[in-house]
Amino acid sequence: MLKTTIAGSLPKPGWLAETNKLWPAWRAQGADLERAKRDATLLWLKEQEDAGLDIVTDGEQSRQHFVHGFLEFVEGIDFSRKVKMGIRNNRYDAMVPVVTGPLKLKGRVHQTEARILRQHSRKQIKITMPGPMTIVDTLADEHYGDKVKLAMAFAALLNQEARALEKDGVDVIQFDEPAFNVYMEDVKKWGIAALHRAIQGLRCKTCVHICYGYGIKANLDWKETLGSQWRQYEEIFPALAKSKVKQVSLECIHSKVPVDLLALLKGKEVLVGVIDVASDKVETPAEVADTIGRALKFVPKSKLFPCTNCGMAPMDREIAIAKLKALAAGAALARKRYR
Repeated sequence: MLKTTIAGSLPKPGWLAETNKLWPAWRAQGADLERAKRDATLLWLKEQEDAGLDIVTDGEQSRQHFVHGFLEFVEGIDFSRKVKMGIRNNRYDAMVPVVTGPLKLKGRVHQTEARILRQHSRKQIKITMPGPMTIVDTLADEHYGDKVKLAMAFAALLNQEARALEKDGVDVIQFDEPAFNVYMEDVKKWGIAALHRAIQGLRCKTCVHICYGYGIKANLDWKETLGSQWRQYEEIFPALAKSKVKQVSLECIHSKVPVDLLALLKGKEVLVGVIDVASDKVETPAEVADTIGRALKFVPKSKLFPCTNCGMAPMDREIAIAKLKALAAGAALARKRYR
């Protein structure tokens, strides 16, 4: 019970890419870069196992960004012609590529990372990919002319890769949908349907990660405008509870999301964020166990998975390692405390 995992990303080592950045530049090119990505994936696999995590990931070491790491493998997108666009309902501006033609995968996307994890770990392994709605919100479209059609086209590609990942031995496939707390009506109208297309035919566990974002200034400033309680999830949790996705991942510690909203996810496994990714302060095991205890009032022990609030890509590497250890130690304490 209370199996631990992370939301997905971990900091890039300084020899692989720029540090403390969400969009870091690579330090090498070609074959040297591919070797460095493999080495970094193995390094973080070892760190997760040493910390005591139960479900491990590749730390997204092969991706420059959690969305564009997938988009780089898709035909029909022009990366040479990026345009400035407001994303997450104009929360911040980003330079994004343009969809110029029919979408098609160039080949496998995360086969290398999945096979590294499966070959070198006996633990359950998880691979994360961006969700259809978040992808649509992170690029410009000059071909499909309709958000829903574009999302469904991406969902089909995500499903193609997800089915292959399952054959590679991946136990959990997670789709990251931070856009789910921005476009609540669209989530209910077509966002969950697009997720269903992405998970079609999968037998492994499926997860959707929704959150209030990385600990970057644009997100922190936005959170200050949301009031004393963040109740956006109240609109979409009932729909997610009825969905075919098996797990829902979200933040909890140092969050203004009312913990009682977790009750709206009845029947789902819930990845409860007990590690704050917007602070360099390392949680104590007692703090982690306390957060787990609050969530246990609304989520059964058999369905609660202690996790990080979000990815840790922009964080200092040593702080991230300390937080992984706190996550595992806090979960161990909670297992004893809440038998």
